[in-house]
Amino acid sequence: MTAQALVGARIVLADRVVEGQALIVDGDRIVGLADSGAVPAGCAVQQVGGWLLPGFIDTQVNGGGDVLFNDMPAVEGIRAIAAAHRRYGTTGLLPTLISDYPDVVAAAIVAGEAALEQRVPGVLGVHIEGPHLNAAKKGIHDQSRFAPIDDAVLARLMAPTIGRRIVTLAPELAPPGAVRALADAGVLVCAGHSLAGYDQTGAALADGLAGFTHLFNAMTQFLSREPGMVGAALEDRASHFGLIVDGLHVHPAALRVALLARGIEGAMLVTDAMPPVGGARDHFTLMSQEIVVIDGTCRGPDGTLAGSALSMAQSLRNAMDMLGCDIVAASRMASGNPAAFLRLAHETGTIAPGLRADLVLLDDARRVRATWIGGMREDHGE
Repeated sequence: MTAQALVGARIVLADRVVEGQALIVDGDRIVGLADSGAVPAGCAVQQVGGWLLPGFIDTQVNGGGDVLFNDMPAVEGIRAIAAAHRRYGTTGLLPTLISDYPDVVAAAIVAGEAALEQRVPGVLGVHIEGPHLNAAKKGIHDQSRFAPIDDAVLARLMAPTIGRRIVTLAPELAPPGAVRALADAGVLVCAGHSLAGYDQTGAALADGLAGFTHLFNAMTQFLSREPGMVGAALEDRASHFGLIVDGLHVHPAALRVALLARGIEGAMLVTDAMPPVGGARDHFTLMSQEIVVIDGTCRGPDGTLAGSALSMAQSLRNAMDMLGCDIVAASRMASGNPAAFLRLAHETGTIAPGLRADLVLLDDARRVRATWIGGMREDHGE
């Protein structure tokens, strides 16, 4: 493959924006920057314009392209979901299984491994959200599918993987040693849909808890005499937390306060996306419930939030417009921080020499125009 020189864009690095530079890509790797007027001989020049960012990484994707992962826990389902989100700049994702029966969980894990083996573009692993959750914070999850963690569950979740595996659970319901066993096996354990208080959450962090699934939603809140899970998450400096920035799941002011308390280092933009993202329908069925897109989010029959109709491109724009982040900070929350959480910062998540050429091109209105996964370009029109 001939080396490429991407010219004319404002290039968003981990700490600044550079202009007047060409980004040199050779094969699936980033070579580095060169002055636009001194592109190395032999490079094929592509005039791109706009903004060039590291591709977005989404750690919580329930569906897309009219496909729900629970309904199609197979390579075909994963491929369709990844393709749907690519048009919105997502070059890395973890298809996410909502609480389900053991055979469905097992099928999702097997499908994730097969997708990784087949190198389905953008697939980094699988996220198993439940069914080991607290019924008092179930959200849209089907409580009848909830189950305790036993040896069989641990064996299933700790099965070897060639990618990354996230497991969301309620730490107060996990048996002693379970969080540590999962963490020691390389599983990224996140807390969510939980009644764990500040002390219980702190104990889970000490046991290897790596993060928090959709901060503020479905967890104990920050109060004066009980800081709750939110307080523990914002005080800790080693964990990461997902933020659904749609203005509906969490008030933008609460998100701004969270970033002021913690800084952006641990913050990750996530979509919690459902099938309508990149799809043709504004409704779908989840565990026998009819879910409809209302005012840009997905809701069940009683109005309960049911994931979102959010894309990562819109998340980035919202982080800038609602939270006051500049494009460098928003990019870190969309790319660099998720890569660090997934322990993939040595491979992707920033524009730097030697990393994989996973990129997204935005126009001046911050709309997606192209993506690259491992140097392979795909044009889009968001």
